[in-house]
Amino acid sequence: MKNILVTGGTVFVSRRIAEYFAEKGENVFVLNRGTKPQSKNVTPIICDRHNIGGKLKKYSFDIVIDVSAYTRGDVLSLHAALGDFGQYVFISSSAVYPETLPQPFKETAECGRNTVWGDYGANKLAAEKYLIENVKDLYILRPPYLYGKGENLYRAPFIFDCAALGESVYLPRKELKLQFFDVDDLCRFIGTVNAKKPANRIFNVGNHDTVTAEKWVECCFEAAGKSPEIRLAPQNDYARNYFCFYDYDYSLDVTKMLDLMPEVKPLKQGICEEYEWYLENPEAAAKRDYIDYIRKNFQ
Repeated sequence: MKNILVTGGTVFVSRRIAEYFAEKGENVFVLNRGTKPQSKNVTPIICDRHNIGGKLKKYSFDIVIDVSAYTRGDVLSLHAALGDFGQYVFISSSAVYPETLPQPFKETAECGRNTVWGDYGANKLAAEKYLIENVKDLYILRPPYLYGKGENLYRAPFIFDCAALGESVYLPRKELKLQFFDVDDLCRFIGTVNAKKPANRIFNVGNHDTVTAEKWVECCFEAAGKSPEIRLAPQNDYARNYFCFYDYDYSLDVTKMLDLMPEVKPLKQGICEEYEWYLENPEAAAKRDYIDYIRKNFQ
C-alpha cells in the first residue's frame, strides 16, 4: 500500500484521481480547504496550500500528485511544506506550447507563452520550471482537453443540455480540431509512470487523434440518442460567447505516452459514460450562459 497525496481531491480531475487510487487500495490523502464534500476512503488534510505550516512534515508520501497548482508560487509553497516524499507528478497543460510552433506539439519543443491561453499557460510553465530545478523524481504530464465522469466544466454538459432542450449548436468552424483525454486514462497513466519509472520525465497525454468540433458535437448528441442541428456562427463573433472551446486548432504528439500505455478509452465510450453520469448529476457542471446568448443573438 502506497501513501499518496493528491492536491485538491474534491472536484473533477483531482477528485477522480483520489478516488481511483483509493479504489486500488492505496492510502490516499487529499489536501484542500474543506469547503466541498470529501470522497470516501480518503484522509483529508484541511488547509490552504499557501498556508500549510507543519501539517505535512509528519507524513512520508510515496507519490505526490499535484493537480491544483497553477503557478510557481503554488508549487513552491507545497514543495517547501512537504516532509519525505518519493515521486512528484505534476498535472501541467498543453497550454505551455506557443501556438506558433509546428503541430502536433512534441515534448521536446521549446515552450513559451501561448497567446490563446495567456497567463494560464505561462504560469503552468513557470511551475514546471521550478519543479524541474528543485525536484529529482519528477514527472510532468501535459494533457489536452480533459473530460469524463465528474466533469464540472461546461463543455460536454453544455452539448448534452442543447440535446435535451432541442437547441441548435453554433460553431466558429465545423472543422475546428479538438483533442481529448478521458480522466480515467489520466489516472491509469499516472499509475503507469509510477510503476515503470520511465527515463523520460515529460509526457504529452491524450487520445491518439484529434476530432473536429462537428464530430464531437455529433458524438455528444448520439450519447443522448439525438441528432444535432449544427450551424456556423457569424464570423465576427467571439467563439467563447456561444461555444465551450476557443477557436483554436491544436494537437499533441502522444507517441511517448502510447509507448507506455498503448490503449486508451474510445471517445464515444467516454462521452456515453459522461452522459449517463451527467443525467444523475445535472448540477455538477458550472453552467455558463451560452444558450441564452444563442437565443438572444442568433435566433
